[in-house]
Amino acid sequence: MSLIRQGSHFILIGLVQLGVDWAVFVGATALGVPTVPANVLGRVCGMLLGFWLNGRYTFAADGDHRLGWARFARFLALWLLLTAVSTLLVSTTAQHLGLAYAWLAKPVVEGGLAAVSFLLLRRFVYR
Repeated sequence: MSLIRQGSHFILIGLVQLGVDWAVFVGATALGVPTVPANVLGRVCGMLLGFWLNGRYTFAADGDHRLGWARFARFLALWLLLTAVSTLLVSTTAQHLGLAYAWLAKPVVEGGLAAVSFLLLRRFVYR
């Protein structure tokens, strides 16, 4: 599997995930949901879509999809760790700078985590 092909697919799928995650987060917080559960809700929505798309397209090899419960368990463990980091950073931003800045910070936080995520997904989840 080509690193360039995987990377380009990961970026495209990641942008879709980020759009879903961010829209759910902003919508939920605008409706009064506290920052922490809103961030987790957004990440859950993006996660479900991302696991399926990345396993089906990004990390698939010659039509061999990389899905299944064992991969999902590894994915979930990684997702929980990254969600804790994301939630800490976004909620801290909201607490110290306000909700509007948290809305702006979320894509930056998720973009930074995506770089780490790609390497870990490639090595430990979709192997």
